Amino acid sequence: MPIAERLSLLARRAGAALYDGFLLAALWLVATLPVLGARGGAAVPPGTVWFELYLLGVAFLFHGWFWTHGGQTLGLRTWRLRVVRDDGRPLGWADAARRFAAALAALAPAGLGWLWMLADPQGRAWHDRFSRTRVVRARG
Repeated sequence: MPIAERLSLLARRAGAALYDGFLLAALWLVATLPVLGARGGAAVPPGTVWFELYLLGVAFLFHGWFWTHGGQTLGLRTWRLRVVRDDGRPLGWADAARRFAAALAALAPAGLGWLWMLADPQGRAWHDRFSRTRVVRARG
């Protein structure tokens, strides 16, 4: 894949991630309401591990549901992209879990796992390779 095409794919994926980030932030706000209700309106102290894991679970369910039901989050749909397995089949929940965990790891070293797309001949990020998935252009 030529570098210009890899740059375009990186930009499209970044745009989709930004869209999904806004949606996920709104979902986190809604998901926090029952927690606040259970705590009598008291805020959850920063660094509370169970709450951070809860929000991480909400993020996984958000991404996992879309990936396993058509391969497109709302951001991916907007940018006409789709996530599929290497064999072209739709993702199952185990595939989604691998992809989600690997995407977190790819972000950890200052996003190097995502930027790897620019060096990868197929334009794939670390989490694409590890989870045996790929992002492709969606039809129409």
